[in-house]
Amino acid sequence: MQVQNDAQPYDTINITPMLDLAYVLLVIFILMTTAGVQGLTMNLPKPSNKPSTEKHDLKIVQVQQGGTLTINGVGVNMAELETQLNQAKAMDPKVNIMIKGQAQAPYAGVISVIDLVNRLQIENVGLVTGKIGT
Repeated sequence: MQVQNDAQPYDTINITPMLDLAYVLLVIFILMTTAGVQGLTMNLPKPSNKPSTEKHDLKIVQVQQGGTLTINGVGVNMAELETQLNQAKAMDPKVNIMIKGQAQAPYAGVISVIDLVNRLQIENVGLVTGKIGT
């Protein structure tokens, strides 16, 4: 049996502690990434087999390219639009409002119409979009 002197360098490197550390870090990263992914809980409406028999008034608000507004094809300004939407809501509380913005219309105009509809507390609101490729 030969006793090795502590002053001599080792011929081999023991990589077992380094591999243990790598495996522990790998497990920690896997656990942290799966714990970080959280789902979004949504209650989606259930479809009905029966078509709706309710008929409500439909108002189409269109934002033109220059920022002008029309309601069912008639040009209005923001104050007149608010008045007409208030009247429509007074006649039918479940009035349907569709907002259509032309492709070159200013985004701020569409947002101001959406804000107006929210302020008037009109619930049935939709955004009209075009087909892809048209």
